[in-house]
Amino acid sequence: MIRLPAKTAFFAAPLILALAACGSGGDEATGSAPANGEPVASVAAPAGQSWSETISQTAEGGYVMGNPDAPIKLVEYGSLTCSHCAEFSGNAMEPLRTEYVDTGRVSFELRNFVRDPIDITGAMLTRCGADESYFALTDQFWANQPQFFEAVQNAGEQAYQGAISAPDDQRYVAIAEITGMFDFFAARGISRDQAISCLQNAPTATQLAENTQAQGEQFDITGTPTFLINGRKIEALTWPEVQTALQNAGAR
Repeated sequence: MIRLPAKTAFFAAPLILALAACGSGGDEATGSAPANGEPVASVAAPAGQSWSETISQTAEGGYVMGNPDAPIKLVEYGSLTCSHCAEFSGNAMEPLRTEYVDTGRVSFELRNFVRDPIDITGAMLTRCGADESYFALTDQFWANQPQFFEAVQNAGEQAYQGAISAPDDQRYVAIAEITGMFDFFAARGISRDQAISCLQNAPTATQLAENTQAQGEQFDITGTPTFLINGRKIEALTWPEVQTALQNAGAR
């Protein structure tokens, strides 16, 4: 059986990351959202728009959905190869959009916390289209997560090791090939040529790795998913826990 990398340096070089486990969650020592925050008033979106359709990139390297001036800012550090992140996506995204983001009270930012070569390949491809497609592509990747692992198993250890050892400009192309990501993203509007161009963009991979390293240290991220509310890490792993924290912060 192929083991997905679990070492600090999972790239052949030069990208070095501090890897976090999947599912270890937040840390009480860093504090949590206020337990008795005053209720926050809803904020109407501009005419003809909804806040959940307002999406842009952030200075921290993530993508934010919702009112840019929302008083409650939820951030998730998520990994595309983390099963707990996939579970959260399946349970959370619909109610998070409709009950919280669309009220204008809450914005939601997702920051990729890359843990392995498959993860970083997928992260590069979810960023390959328009900003507005990022969340949909990410959620669909999580919904279909097992198929990428199965494809790697079927390809075999030698093919996988060959892919991750390929030269920098071919590494993620080779990984996309053996995982079936080219076909997956082509079915969702990212052509093969477009995908190859994105995967050969070394600065994107470097930036994802550097963001993971720096922000992992800044916020003491030891696992994914990890959540922040207004810059404070909360003790939460599941949607009911995050929802309670949002309500405690005033989203009610």
